[in-house]
Amino acid sequence: MKAIIITEPGGPEVLQIDERPKPVCEADEVLVKVYAAGVNRPDVYQRKGNYPPPKGASPDIPGLEIAGVIEQIGEDVSRWKVGDKVCALLTGGGYAEYCAVPEGQCLPVPDNLSVEEAASLPETFFTVWSNVFDRGQLKDNETLLVHGGSSGIGVAAIQMANALGHKVYVTAGSDEKCRFCESLGAERAINYKTENFAAVIKEITKGKGVDVILDMIGGNYVQSNIKSLADDGRLVMINMMLGKDVQVDLSVVMSKRLTITGSTLRSRDVAFKSAIATKLEKNIWPLLAAGKIKPIINKVFPLERAADAHTLMESGDLIGKVVLKVSV
Repeated sequence: MKAIIITEPGGPEVLQIDERPKPVCEADEVLVKVYAAGVNRPDVYQRKGNYPPPKGASPDIPGLEIAGVIEQIGEDVSRWKVGDKVCALLTGGGYAEYCAVPEGQCLPVPDNLSVEEAASLPETFFTVWSNVFDRGQLKDNETLLVHGGSSGIGVAAIQMANALGHKVYVTAGSDEKCRFCESLGAERAINYKTENFAAVIKEITKGKGVDVILDMIGGNYVQSNIKSLADDGRLVMINMMLGKDVQVDLSVVMSKRLTITGSTLRSRDVAFKSAIATKLEKNIWPLLAAGKIKPIINKVFPLERAADAHTLMESGDLIGKVVLKVSV
């Protein structure tokens, strides 16, 4: 099969197309002929040598999400059959013509979505559900602040939380991105280049703050996040783009009874990811099928132009997801 490999740590140019053996389908796995693969920031980190894949994942083929058609099923697979259209969360190996995936990490492709749209779902939707609703415990009538509102994670979080009845605030890096986030359902989008988000949150919540914050920024955002949380609020960290070493006023954490937590998804086991898939299918997939949540695709590149996809991802000059078209 054809696959994009990381020839060595470095810039986008180290992504090269190569021939690799077709994966072997284990007893609890399905073999998917990949039609499209999502591109995510962890792929960029892996390409640079900063995010080694977990044990058992492809060491040099990036890609954490795909959509395609099942070509073979393992002997213990009970739900799926050959010919089913699925999208799936992977530990790696998505930039390829075939992927073997545990059956529990697959979800059906909604009839109203293209394979490119379906391929943009798993990594961001699994991440948002796991961190906002499971770890962050966002409850009825509670509010959410999402940093990076125009990113793949951001547009998923806005739509998911809004569709489930929550008031969502976001930060983004331009007025255009802010307006787009508001068109998706954000109550207020804050341009972090021209506004102090903590001051804005304090004003619009009349000093109460928000209940949950989903943060991929880290660094000097952390203390402002703590100021922006309501009593008993939860800060959930999923990245640290501005750095991991921060100062925190613990007296505020204690007086407001705050929870500061975080997670990474890639290294979690099949049972954990399969449980998230079950919750997504119950709570979110009907909203996708009804058109109440829509995948936001910025650009689709052919597989052999994976380097160009990474260049666009790193530029930050995009709203929504980047996808690779693998097969037709």
